[in-house]
Amino acid sequence: MDEIRWGIVGPGRIAESVIGDFRHVPAARPVAVGSRSKERAQAFADKHRLERAYGSYDELINDDDVDALYIATPHPQHLHPALAAIKAGKAVLIEKTFTATVAGAEEIIRAARDHQVFAMEAMWTRFQPAIVAVRELIADGAIGEVRQVYADLGVDRPFDPQDRLFNPDLGGGAMLDLGVYVVSFAQHFLGNPDRVEVSGSLTPTGVDAEAGLLLGYEDGRAATLLMSLRNPTPGMARIHGTEGWIEVPPRFHHPHHILLQRTGGEPEVIRRPPSGTGYSHQLIEVTECLVDGRTESEIMPLDDTLAVQRILNGACESLGVYHYEAST
Repeated sequence: MDEIRWGIVGPGRIAESVIGDFRHVPAARPVAVGSRSKERAQAFADKHRLERAYGSYDELINDDDVDALYIATPHPQHLHPALAAIKAGKAVLIEKTFTATVAGAEEIIRAARDHQVFAMEAMWTRFQPAIVAVRELIADGAIGEVRQVYADLGVDRPFDPQDRLFNPDLGGGAMLDLGVYVVSFAQHFLGNPDRVEVSGSLTPTGVDAEAGLLLGYEDGRAATLLMSLRNPTPGMARIHGTEGWIEVPPRFHHPHHILLQRTGGEPEVIRRPPSGTGYSHQLIEVTECLVDGRTESEIMPLDDTLAVQRILNGACESLGVYHYEAST
C-alpha cells in the first residue's frame, strides 16, 4: 500500500483537532467523512477539502476507496461502526476511551484479530516525541527500576446536564474522558496492577465528577492517579525510579519537553516538541503499520487497551457508575 486513504467517522470537535495533522503524515490522505447528518458531513468536507461526504456511517464504511477509519464519535458510539468497519476489512483508529464498556472493547479486539484487521486506540500520548524520549531513557536505565508513577488531569467544568461530559448516555464523567490518560500512562510504565482502590464523587446526572485511583502491585510498586471535572489540576506526571525520576510537565499528555533528574546529578531538560498539534504521531504509527502489513501497534497494543478499559470501568463501578454501549 503506497498510500493510506482515510475516512473520518463523526465530524465533531475531536475530528476538527485531528484532521489538520494529516499534512504531517507521509503516505496518508483523508478523503471522506461520514456523519448522521449529511449537512454536517458536507460542511466538514468543504472546510477540509475532502473528496466525499456521507450522511451515514455505513455509506462511508462501504466506500471501497477508503482504507482506514478514524472513529471520533463519543465513547458509547464507537462499537458499532468499529465492528462494521472491521468486517468490511478497513483498519480502525478509535478515539479514546476505546469503548464505553469492557465487553465492547473485548468484542472489537476479538473481531479485529479474527479478521486480521488493524485496530488501535487513539492514545496520542504514547506517540509524543517527549514520551518516546521517556521510554528510551527508562530502557537505558537512566532512573534505575521504575517503582512509582504519579499523574493528574483535571479541569474546572461548570455542571451542565446537556454537556456531553455530564451525560451518561454519551459516556460522560471524568474517568472515561480524563482518567484514560492517567491510567494509560501508569499502565504503560508499570504494567497491569494487581489491585485498584478508588475514591470519588458523582454529579447530579450520576456520572463521576472526580476520582483518585491507587494502583497497587504485589512487589510494592504503585501509581497515584487523579482526575476531575470539578477542579483544575496542573496536568503533570512523574515517574520515580531507584536512581532518579522523570518529570513530564503540564500538560503531560502532549508535552514538549521533559525533565530528567538522576540521583546526585543536575536536572536535565530534554526538548522534543511534536509535529503539528501532536496527533500526527499516532497517525504516522497507524499508517506505517498498514504499509508494513501489521495488524497491531507494539506501542499501543490491544492488550494494553483492554487492561486500561478494565481499570476504568472497574473504578467507575466502584463509585456506582455503570456505562453501556449505544444501541446503534
